[in-house]
Amino acid sequence: MNHATASAEGDELERCGSSADPDTRMERIHDYLNGALSWEELLQLQEHLAECPECAQQYDLECIIRSVVARSCHEAAPAALHARIKVRIEEIRVSEGH
Repeated sequence: MNHATASAEGDELERCGSSADPDTRMERIHDYLNGALSWEELLQLQEHLAECPECAQQYDLECIIRSVVARSCHEAAPAALHARIKVRIEEIRVSEGH
């Protein structure tokens, strides 16, 4: 993101509320969470989140979604599923002569 675009988007966030573009808000929040903002942009967005309940709510929701997705990706499969997969792999090996 270039500085002119970041500045324009930052100005848009300052005028946030019902008139702000929700896509711009979410793009900036995603950039923030993904570590894609410059130090200046990071500070500006942190200030904005502290002052704008609507954006803070969107940020909190995005954090919850990311947390649930991350937790879901790290949950272990049930032992019974592991056992069935191992049995099936062995069946395929035997049938293919390995």
